[in-house]
Amino acid sequence: MPTLQFSSLSEFLQMGGVYTFHIWTVYLLFAIFIGYNLIQPRMARRQFIREQKRRAARDAELATKPRES
Repeated sequence: MPTLQFSSLSEFLQMGGVYTFHIWTVYLLFAIFIGYNLIQPRMARRQFIREQKRRAARDAELATKPRES
């Protein structure tokens, strides 16, 4: 069975002292990147659907208006 590299949670969070800031910054950027890639397609889909509904309503309104000659 593999052994843990860190003997305590505080040692894990410190990650060797000198490089702690850099390591946690990379973890934070990675989490932001993953979160954005999960959320952005949903937001784009909602925007697309909203635009299509708006266009359909506009087209329906134009189709019912009498044309002026």
